[in-house]
Amino acid sequence: MDTGARQIMYTLEYHGYPTYIVGGCVRDLLLGKTPHDWDITTKAKPQEVADIAIKSGWKVIQNVGNSFGVMIVSLAGQSYEVATFRSECYGEDSHRPSQVAYSEKLEDDVSRRDFTVNAMAIDKDGTLYDFFNGKEDLKNKTLRTVGSAISRFNEDALRLFRACRFLAQLGFTADQSLIAGISSALCRVSGLSLERVRIEVNKILVAPYASRGLDLLVRSGLGNNSCRVKENGKYIKIPILPELSHLVELPQMKQFHKYDVWNHTLVAVDAAPRNLITRWATLLHDVGKGLPGIREINGNRITDHGHDLKGSCIAKEILTRWRMPKQLIHHVTWIVKEHMRFHYFAHHKEANVKKWIRQMAQNKLFFSSKEMIEAIRELTDVCKADIVGCGYDTIDLIGHEQFGQYMISLAKRMPITTRELHYGADVPQILSPYVAEGMQRILQRVQNGQLKNEEVFIKEAAIRFRRRKEHA
Repeated sequence: MDTGARQIMYTLEYHGYPTYIVGGCVRDLLLGKTPHDWDITTKAKPQEVADIAIKSGWKVIQNVGNSFGVMIVSLAGQSYEVATFRSECYGEDSHRPSQVAYSEKLEDDVSRRDFTVNAMAIDKDGTLYDFFNGKEDLKNKTLRTVGSAISRFNEDALRLFRACRFLAQLGFTADQSLIAGISSALCRVSGLSLERVRIEVNKILVAPYASRGLDLLVRSGLGNNSCRVKENGKYIKIPILPELSHLVELPQMKQFHKYDVWNHTLVAVDAAPRNLITRWATLLHDVGKGLPGIREINGNRITDHGHDLKGSCIAKEILTRWRMPKQLIHHVTWIVKEHMRFHYFAHHKEANVKKWIRQMAQNKLFFSSKEMIEAIRELTDVCKADIVGCGYDTIDLIGHEQFGQYMISLAKRMPITTRELHYGADVPQILSPYVAEGMQRILQRVQNGQLKNEEVFIKEAAIRFRRRKEHA
């Protein structure tokens, strides 16, 4: 157990207040993991916690969650959330309780928690308190609500997304009662803020078993709902992910794909590196499939020509309404747009890769060569995950990896701005008063492969440019 948490527990116990670590830290300890946060629950009221903490020389933050009986105690540079035993009543708010009542019993406190695996407590001596068989659910890798799933989800609709997240993080299976309880609370999702939903979905995406959480999110209908964001004093509805629902059971050519589009997407997401750009891009790379104007069926042949371009537009719409960072939106939409071109180029040696890289540079799709290289690496990773998602044992990722490395080697030699040209301090003097025009001309020649990006060659080019200008 963490030294600071143990010290707080012993001190509060010494003053006569039963105290326990509780929640996620207990779950992680039982799973053999090191907890990131240590939550403590105690019979002591907030002011009693504060008084004891101050006497013990600890720092106390009293205005964070104080109305909910929560104090932040800091010692040895580490912060601990210390909460008074409490029960909660929920009202119209989709997430926050309307009333909090302090309690004398640990069981009341853990009874208000979301899932059995998060409702266990341990005292200072290491004794486990498990009123809802959370340890057994951990052993069986089952996610189950504390009590009625209908009640728990209707109390706090964010728990719907947390359920998906814990499946994704822990690799557990949802209990049937949990799945059955979701539909009753979908009407409460509209009151959730975009910020909270975005945090949960992003956590799902980068989790080791992301497919499990995403599958529940989509198949349960949760993704078809809207949350909200407040702008200029008014609430705006934000659709969550309705664009994914049509992918479920959407057929593909068995010659190339073992799974339908949705299951292909899930396998691919799990195969992609665990960062937001590659996971979002993989999730959305086939979102354009099956749509009118894209899907064509000729006899037994199914095609989705143009799904990459259509998918890129859909991805931009989703991520923009989600208020995601601009760079993430740009990278994800570019990857979705270009993933089919990458597959084609990787399989056709005659394809003009240098022209592709040059077009990227001249069109200034990225701010720098470094960013372009980063984007190519991400594109390579997504396309490799796409291959894994086909589901066949005879997959070959080596060719795609080698092609991606070749693209990167070309990108390293392809400047995007004049700042990336290798020239000496005398070049601007040589070009003056035509510096801007001259540097742009030199940049174009380097990009076109007509001039090496080396100091001696750029100086010679600058001298020739200056002479031409003077004799024009």
